[in-house]
Amino acid sequence: MGEATAKTLEGRTAAAPPTEAGGATGADRPRANRFRLRRPRAPRRPRLWFEVLLIAVSYWTYSLVRNAVPEQRAAALRNADWIWQAEQSLHIAVEHTVNRAVNSVTWLIVGMNYYYATLHFVLTIGVLVWLYRWHPGRYAAARLTLFATTGVALLGYYLYPLAPPRLMEDLGFVDTVVVHHTWGSMASGNLADVSNQYAAMPSMHIGWSTWCGVIIASLARPVWVRVLGVLYPVATLVVIVSTANHFWLDAVGGLLCLALGLTLSRVWFGALPHRLPRHVAIKDDRRDAGPGGPGAGNAAGRAPRQRRRAPSRPEPVAPGGRRTRTTERVR
Repeated sequence: MGEATAKTLEGRTAAAPPTEAGGATGADRPRANRFRLRRPRAPRRPRLWFEVLLIAVSYWTYSLVRNAVPEQRAAALRNADWIWQAEQSLHIAVEHTVNRAVNSVTWLIVGMNYYYATLHFVLTIGVLVWLYRWHPGRYAAARLTLFATTGVALLGYYLYPLAPPRLMEDLGFVDTVVVHHTWGSMASGNLADVSNQYAAMPSMHIGWSTWCGVIIASLARPVWVRVLGVLYPVATLVVIVSTANHFWLDAVGGLLCLALGLTLSRVWFGALPHRLPRHVAIKDDRRDAGPGGPGAGNAAGRAPRQRRRAPSRPEPVAPGGRRTRTTERVR
């Protein structure tokens, strides 16, 4: 009875000012902001010029850092002896037998030399291009995995210098590149002087090939392509052992680096690359971040429809020529 409310021309009572969704108060806002900061990053559409520049600079930096690591020959040979003895105790030290057997087949070992020198680089770039073109929503996470894997490997080259089996002359391994005079490999021959010969642990041939295999096997549609994706790191393992460029345990080190790279990508993006959407969600700057905010559009992405205002009515005039108030108090 004693409380007065304002009545408009249409006879409607004025509504109370709306509160925040979910009844959040000012005290809850910092907590909500902290929650947003902890959310995984959403993938963005990659830009071609940026990706080409990034990959070129990254590979140049990788080669520079890898070759700049001091060649600690004594420590590298000592570590190689320890790896060889460890494999013998595990009964997996068959690198010498495989190297000698494959080297006796000229066409096979020559093909493996070229495989080792070129395919790990060509196929890795090819998978990146395929992801950029047909899986842009997964490209950033896959690229982060590859870069993180390579970064961890650089740390391993510095902390644990290791000579490859082909440099252990007392054990009778064959340096297949030198014997068969094949080109393209920086591990042996004339290019050996510009490459670090004691960066065998971990094996990035295994790290990169397994990265390619996982991406292809999880995202390719044809079954035969998936099978090739699975077989690719297996074939690479045979090649690195047959050419006496790595021990078995070097391959294990490459897999550990890849596991760390996948973990970082999972933490950063909230999911593994193949679990993310295939395409990047298109953002509309006209929309507000919150639902129902100004500029919030419908499901089709169109701007919200504005309500038309009713035409203003003239204020009523009293018989004496005096205008009455548009609102009155209701008791």
